[in-house]
Amino acid sequence: MSYRIITAAEAANYINDGDGVGISGFTLSGTPKTVLPEVARRAEEAHAAGKPFKIDLYSGASTGDAIDGALTRAQAIRFRAPFISNPTVRNAINTKEITYTDLHLSLMAQDLRYGFMGKVNVAILEAVDITDDGKVYLTTAGGIGQTVANLADRIIIERNTYHHTIGLHDVYEPLDPPYRKEIPIYKADDRVGRPYVQVDPKKVVGIVEVNMPNEVVVFKELDEVTRKIGENVVNFILEDMKRGIIPAEGLPIQSGIGNVANAVLKGLEECNGIPPLYLYSEVLQDSVIKLMELGRVKAGSTCSLSLSRECLDHVYDNLDFFRDKLVLRPSEISNHPEVIRRLGIIAMNTAIEVDLYGCVNSSHICGTRLMNGIGGSGDFARNAYISIFTCPSTQKGGQISSIVPIVTHADHTEHDVNIVATEWGVADLRGKGPDERAKLLIEKCAHPDYKQLLWDYLKISKCGHVSHNVAAALGMHATFERSGDMRLTDWSKNLF
Repeated sequence: MSYRIITAAEAANYINDGDGVGISGFTLSGTPKTVLPEVARRAEEAHAAGKPFKIDLYSGASTGDAIDGALTRAQAIRFRAPFISNPTVRNAINTKEITYTDLHLSLMAQDLRYGFMGKVNVAILEAVDITDDGKVYLTTAGGIGQTVANLADRIIIERNTYHHTIGLHDVYEPLDPPYRKEIPIYKADDRVGRPYVQVDPKKVVGIVEVNMPNEVVVFKELDEVTRKIGENVVNFILEDMKRGIIPAEGLPIQSGIGNVANAVLKGLEECNGIPPLYLYSEVLQDSVIKLMELGRVKAGSTCSLSLSRECLDHVYDNLDFFRDKLVLRPSEISNHPEVIRRLGIIAMNTAIEVDLYGCVNSSHICGTRLMNGIGGSGDFARNAYISIFTCPSTQKGGQISSIVPIVTHADHTEHDVNIVATEWGVADLRGKGPDERAKLLIEKCAHPDYKQLLWDYLKISKCGHVSHNVAAALGMHATFERSGDMRLTDWSKNLF
């Protein structure tokens, strides 16, 4: 190799106060492992000496505690985009210690290219290997690696020999307007780019040798509620196939991350009435790997292999089987509206709360406190063949209803929400007027403990095309818990 081999501490010295740092990876997969913790240490030393040290951090999606957590504890992040999940950085954003921009994940790479954000001074890419002529073979995620490598002045490579993903990637970066062309993906497993990120070798300041697995998120076991939601979604898909709404050969599936998503995929595993399908998604979890081995999933296109360590090792041990079934793409392509619309994706994402007319909040608690961000749900919901949102009907042990009069923060309007599913049933909102949507959501999706309260709200909200009584809705949100004999009218009286 003609590149310098350096330590993580030496690599961190190439990152300075005020720099914009772009990294590879998407969720906890494919992100750098060792350099950014050293940057956090540098920040702590600078602050102890009374010197400033903060960076702007750009990624494909969220990262783990080794990046977002460590840098936040060191007070080393000034600006963050486009998505987070780590509780330490979440708290810092909510207390305004960090400036955060919530973006549709498909927009992150192009917004950097367009100059909507700051300069990318340094790119850090986790790679299986790099060739002398600058071919960088990424590990377990696509993310925004090609874009930040193009924009950066300096590139640091973390060569992680734990991973064996050469040949799985399909790296394609669209031209910018007015020269952009169609993205020629017609099936989920079509390949249209290169299996590597191409960088300018002169920008590479060094290689840090690493042998480390990804951080992983451990999800709770499926419970009765999540299983029932999964069953309800699968039954809805089956019914739409019987009606001819969904073609007999099926349509590609997109499924978000988490317990409810796993429950839906578990339902697909157990349902013989649905033919083997393609997945075109931003993340693939362990359940998808099992579905591939069972022949229930033909192939999966993704931006990230968000797998447990055991499952990822299993994939590496059986690469001959999985090589033609897995395609890893940049997030700009895995979430691209053009491709989603063309393929006819059935999109399944998770809501925090849903209001009576079908608007969805997927990012903020009580309208003010960031949870994670919008992620890729908007990319898929707006452009899907069918847009499905799922959630349990209540939270906090039944003390909070997920079906509410008005969402406290609107990520997805009623124009982009076709189906809502809870453990109680499925509300099909397609072709329905506002009053019809409200009645369906109460009848099919609301928890029985909250149905009468929601009916009461509709009775006092008779005005206009979309009927709302904002004062009553605010009162309902303020105390929307189990409350004995108190009814919505009592809350509204107390507001005046």
